[in-house]
Amino acid sequence: MKKLWFIVLWLCMSMGAMAQLNTDRITAIGRNALYFDDYVLSIQYFNQVIKLKPYLSEPYMLRAIAKIQLGDYTGAEMDCNAAIERNPFQPGAYYTRGFIYRQTGQLEKAEKDFSEALIFAPENRTYIAMRADVLAEMKQYDLALQDINHLLHRDPQSAALHFEKGSICLRSGDTICALSSFEKATEYDSQNPSNWSALGLVQLMLDKTNEALSSLSHSINQGSKWAGDYINRGILYYELNNYRSALADYDQAVSLAPRDAQCYYNRGMLRQELGDYNRALEDFVQALNLAPDRIEIYYQRGMVQLQLRQWQEALNDFQTIIQRKPYFLPAYYLAAQAETSLGHDKEAYMLRQEAYNLEQKKDSIQALSTNMQLAESQPQQRDRRKEFSAMAAQNQEGNDEENKYDSDTRGSVQKRYTDVVNEPNILLSYYAIHSNATTLRQTNYSHVTVDNYNRLQQLPAMLRFTTQEMPLTADMVNQHFAQISTLSQQITMLEQMAAATNINTQLCGAYIARAFEFALVQDYSSALDDITRAILIDGTLYFAYFCRANWRYKLLEYKRAMGEATDKADFELMMRDYDYVINHVQDFSFAYYNKANMLCIQQDFKAAIAYYNQAIEVDSDFAEAYFNRGLTYIYIGENDKGIADLSKAGELGIYQAYNLITRFQ
Repeated sequence: MKKLWFIVLWLCMSMGAMAQLNTDRITAIGRNALYFDDYVLSIQYFNQVIKLKPYLSEPYMLRAIAKIQLGDYTGAEMDCNAAIERNPFQPGAYYTRGFIYRQTGQLEKAEKDFSEALIFAPENRTYIAMRADVLAEMKQYDLALQDINHLLHRDPQSAALHFEKGSICLRSGDTICALSSFEKATEYDSQNPSNWSALGLVQLMLDKTNEALSSLSHSINQGSKWAGDYINRGILYYELNNYRSALADYDQAVSLAPRDAQCYYNRGMLRQELGDYNRALEDFVQALNLAPDRIEIYYQRGMVQLQLRQWQEALNDFQTIIQRKPYFLPAYYLAAQAETSLGHDKEAYMLRQEAYNLEQKKDSIQALSTNMQLAESQPQQRDRRKEFSAMAAQNQEGNDEENKYDSDTRGSVQKRYTDVVNEPNILLSYYAIHSNATTLRQTNYSHVTVDNYNRLQQLPAMLRFTTQEMPLTADMVNQHFAQISTLSQQITMLEQMAAATNINTQLCGAYIARAFEFALVQDYSSALDDITRAILIDGTLYFAYFCRANWRYKLLEYKRAMGEATDKADFELMMRDYDYVINHVQDFSFAYYNKANMLCIQQDFKAAIAYYNQAIEVDSDFAEAYFNRGLTYIYIGENDKGIADLSKAGELGIYQAYNLITRFQ
């Protein structure tokens, strides 16, 4: 709680007070937040440093690192560009941008940036290793090995470097080099299951059965949780006719990777071999649910269905294969067998004839691998926590991200699912939900017209702008109904004395107060009546027009939910009120924003974007406007602009944007 209190206090400070703080200290706090996975919070710290000293390079680079952890590569690249523009001699900025290019598949740009970083830090191990990785991905294996060998010359007993070399050799097809490298990796780090896993895979590829079985068992005994180790050892047990052990390994593989089609495929093959056709069929069905494009699974399922005398189902699978691989002859003969079993002799004859005709074109005949399949090489499990520098942390894979942190804003928040819906309207209310997440937002939730009215103290509480009204308890509802009763008596008395001007002012205030009370208990019809009476008394209360538009929309929402017919005129009246506010108070950003939201509902996306633009012109930190404009751009197919806006929204505190960025980019 103390930490949260400090964060809230710090973020609420005025820029004048902030200027007196030491920006180095703020940067250091941001680094700490970044190191401890508080990516969203760290961005807010770096934002403040950038506002105070926009000429500094480092805060941009650090903010880029935080955005990378959140999957916002677009925003991170822009920050790297800004960092390099301010200091072109900072190797970390080139490395960070190179990392972004590597992640987004822009390999040539990545290689160029890693090379640029090495000009300023020629012996940096991380930079060299990453350049080698990119070169290998570009299939420039000789150059990649030059980099790795250079590092090995400096550190010949590094198991990680030998593993990296083995991986490059394996990708280039040099299994002898890969074997030697992985053997050295296990020699220098015998406790790492990844080293034994990679060695076992290469040994299996080279038909070194006993050695492969020993290496894979070493990996599993060292605590490997990679399903591929069990898949590959299961294949070895199968080849050695040790079906019991093979089946146990496949069961474990399925348990570790229930979304991996290969686990089910290999286990189905083994069950088919053992004559357990019903359970084999279950595995092939599950495998096809996960990988519906894999032809070999259709083939095996069809074979099992023939054994189970499910002729039509088998025929369907073989016909699927024929459609996708028209030169795979066994599918024709097996389909003919199914047709014969169904009593369709004519169709069976036509299939055999077609297969015979295709057989004359021997060059066109296709083969299909229908054996058990090896799991691909396991990627090295790098700890990227320190990879950018001493303060960065790479996203951790796993399914426990949702429960890993107490706070919704800590860790890899981009993995937390977010619905693709606009941020709601900005409302005026006595109550607003305030959490760590909403406190991070940098939108200016105030306006002078409302501030001035609050100073008059004509309402029982201060009016506040919010996107999230706090739900009322039963006691609070009763209190507001009591307040409505009190105000009604006061209004009756004031209406009888309404001749005097000062009484009109009091009456206007009473109408506004009762309107808010009605709105809080969701009696929007009465709220609209009262706010309209107040406007008739004083047409300069522009926030009242804003509230009337909001409540009119609430009433329309309620009617639609109840299945009642809505009048188009009500929608037009609502839009007219927003326009009235915009025309008379041109810096009232919330009116532009709410009108844009209404235009989105009408699917007038281009007009909505124009109003979001105006809201952002008034408040350049309007997080919700960036978020909604980003989604609107995506709706109309302008994904690049949309992702850029979502990036800005995330930077300004709407952490949910990072999940959408990850999905849309």
